Amino acid sequence: MLENWVVAPTCLPRVLRRCHACASESFRTNGKFRVNANHKLLDVWLLALCIACGETTKLTVMERMHVRSIRPELLDRLHDNDPGLAAELLQDPVVRRRNRIALDWDNAWRLDTGGSDHLDREVIDVSVHFAARIPVRPVRLIAEGCGLSRAEVDRLITEGKLVSAVRLSGKLSGDFTFTLKR
Repeated sequence: MLENWVVAPTCLPRVLRRCHACASESFRTNGKFRVNANHKLLDVWLLALCIACGETTKLTVMERMHVRSIRPELLDRLHDNDPGLAAELLQDPVVRRRNRIALDWDNAWRLDTGGSDHLDREVIDVSVHFAARIPVRPVRLIAEGCGLSRAEVDRLITEGKLVSAVRLSGKLSGDFTFTLKR
């Protein structure tokens, strides 16, 4: 029987960027946007606060966009400070590249295994689904989901008792499956 595990965000990730006011390199955002109109052109920023000094930085979302070229439902979400939209935009590679930022997902996600009834079975097949592009080490997910240490998971990989079509070393942010034989 195939188990379904889900890696889901619990909050917005921290934004890694140097603060111009202090030496900190970490910002938090709560999903607030600033929309500025200059005649029929709009600028949109996602606001983030330095975790050390509280200084605000603006992450550019749109620059000089004609108001009619923006979908009305998107404009409503911006005006409503939609945290879901903030999460989508933080994961957008274009926004991250434009603002020269990286994301820190530590303590911002959880693993839902659907219960612990799989722990006593001899062989388990698991499909891991990512609800957002959260880079996580598969070894960490497997250890957490199966109640094992990371060293035990590494040993199972070496012994060929833990197999997957994807490389289990390094980080992944996309769906994968694995089989564990005890």
